[in-house]
Amino acid sequence: MAVRTSLVPLCLLMTFNHLSAFYLPGLAPVNFCEPNERNDECKSEIELFVNRLDSVESVLPYEYTAFDFCHEEKEKRPSENLGQVLFGERIEPSPYKFTFKKDETCKSVCVKEYDASNSDSKQKLDFLKKSMLLNYQHHWIVDNMPVTWCYDVEDGQRFCNPGFPIGCYVTEDGHPKDACVINSEFNDKDTFYIFNHVEINIYYHVVENEALGARLVAAKLDPKSFRHTDASNPDCSGPPMSIKNKLDGKIKIPFTYSVKFQEDKNIRWASRWDYILESMPHTHIQWFSIMNSLVIVLFLSGMVAMIMLRTLHKDIARYNQMDSTEDAQEEFGWKLVHGDIFRPPRKGMLLSVFLGSGTQILIMTLITLFFACLGFLSPANRGALMTCAVVLWVLLGTPAGYVAARFYKSFGGEKWKTNVLLTSFLCPGIVFADFFVMNLILWGEGSSAAIPFGTLVAILALWFCISVPLTFIGAYFGFKKNAIENPVRTNQIPRQIPEQSFYTKPLPGIIMGGILPFGCIFIQLFFILNSIWSHQMYYMFGFLFLVFIILVITCSEATILLCYFHLCAEDYHWQWRSFLTSGFTAVYFLVYAVHYFFSKLQITGTASTILYFGYTMIMVLIFFLFTGTIGFFACFWFVTKIYSVVKVD
Repeated sequence: MAVRTSLVPLCLLMTFNHLSAFYLPGLAPVNFCEPNERNDECKSEIELFVNRLDSVESVLPYEYTAFDFCHEEKEKRPSENLGQVLFGERIEPSPYKFTFKKDETCKSVCVKEYDASNSDSKQKLDFLKKSMLLNYQHHWIVDNMPVTWCYDVEDGQRFCNPGFPIGCYVTEDGHPKDACVINSEFNDKDTFYIFNHVEINIYYHVVENEALGARLVAAKLDPKSFRHTDASNPDCSGPPMSIKNKLDGKIKIPFTYSVKFQEDKNIRWASRWDYILESMPHTHIQWFSIMNSLVIVLFLSGMVAMIMLRTLHKDIARYNQMDSTEDAQEEFGWKLVHGDIFRPPRKGMLLSVFLGSGTQILIMTLITLFFACLGFLSPANRGALMTCAVVLWVLLGTPAGYVAARFYKSFGGEKWKTNVLLTSFLCPGIVFADFFVMNLILWGEGSSAAIPFGTLVAILALWFCISVPLTFIGAYFGFKKNAIENPVRTNQIPRQIPEQSFYTKPLPGIIMGGILPFGCIFIQLFFILNSIWSHQMYYMFGFLFLVFIILVITCSEATILLCYFHLCAEDYHWQWRSFLTSGFTAVYFLVYAVHYFFSKLQITGTASTILYFGYTMIMVLIFFLFTGTIGFFACFWFVTKIYSVVKVD
């Protein structure tokens, strides 16, 4: 029997099954076998790739090659998609090579030598020490899986971090910072300890009833520090590898690794990410977030239902019963402003441009979340989320141009060229200008997050050669159509708006209108900001899709509610107010981002601070257009609906 299901339960189901849905679309497993069994269906060599290094104390990520580690210079780096480049991911081959089921103990990779009297050597060592001081983390990849460092945290839980530190620092007063707490031997004052040895455990699952070989299901490591007695013949014993802060003379740092293969019959390939995701916090908090949001929605829905079914129904019935001239003179409430309700707003050009850009972002978000729910944009598919969002935004120029032109024409505007040019360039231009300034800072700092010049040109080409022409096409069809027909005629002379009480003035209403939508999303916002700035994986797209639906409903209902109160107070300026009422949620987003920066993050440095707030402003602008457009469309539907059912002489 076929089972029918809606998208939201489907997305939630995939969230609970963690990554089991992640491998449905297009990620094929790789089979491994021992060298003597090697054939076309399996391979014996296991490559370890290295990604950028980042830190929670700095917004600036760096390429692996920016550090003086062991490098693999001969091999070509794998190609990266647009999303990976925009997020600053730089995946490269490494000199760490393994053979399936072949254990290694204390195998040498390379030896690095530093001389304090040599300026170039001293600069490399200083950069390494600064990175250890800021707790920069390695990110290694085996078979498209992160190599994790698992350790115990409070409440007896085990956290698996998809990264591990370069090293750590013991302060001048003997206080161990960050990872230095894991070893009591890290106790010399004003000293750095580098993790120059890794013990890697690779877990595999033998394929049953299928092709030959086995599949890798986990890769875990423990970072160690050893001062090898003989750098050319390491033994992985002895005291830790310490580097004095005020080093004078020469020092050798040998890099080594050990690898061990273990069979694990309990983990299936399709669920191999589960152990990482289950150690990440807060599924129960996600449920609390959903319940909190649902309570707000139910409250608002009840209020709107009461207005629509009781108050509004009575109003319409009473208005429609007024036939005599005597009754007509006794009109009151929202019917009084019927001759002004569709009067074009001030700055109608700007409002129509915002509506066009907001529609573009709204459709882009909806489609991106839909694909994310189906598993196409999982953490296993690196960079896919950003790539999908950018490509969709470029291709959705047509709806943006159409909506902007349609409303601008309805507002009585005639400067169609200005309208389509502003729709194409105003909001995207502000975002690109902010992004370009941030990129200049990243270039100056030598960060891997700096977009290469070629990619920047490619983004501009996508914008100018695809998005702009599509916007023009949409605007052409929008202007070709007749203006939106209003259910009531507009009077020639504007009606005077009576003195408003404090609660029905525009500003208090706008400020109050943004509180409820923000209340629905602020918990989910915490996880999203964590994934961006604290480098945690975000995978609960089912919850995110549900919160998106709740946000749309809440913005719509809150705006309709306040719009009705203002109309009853005979204030007919609803267009901009409806946009700003739900758009004000973005201001609360900004306030929360500032609070998050000072209370949750450990970011230091002027460049990192500027980058944080620069990127935050881009997110706030996008969110403002997104929520404002929802509020306007909801209010436009409400106003059109109520004035189309009331009799007007």
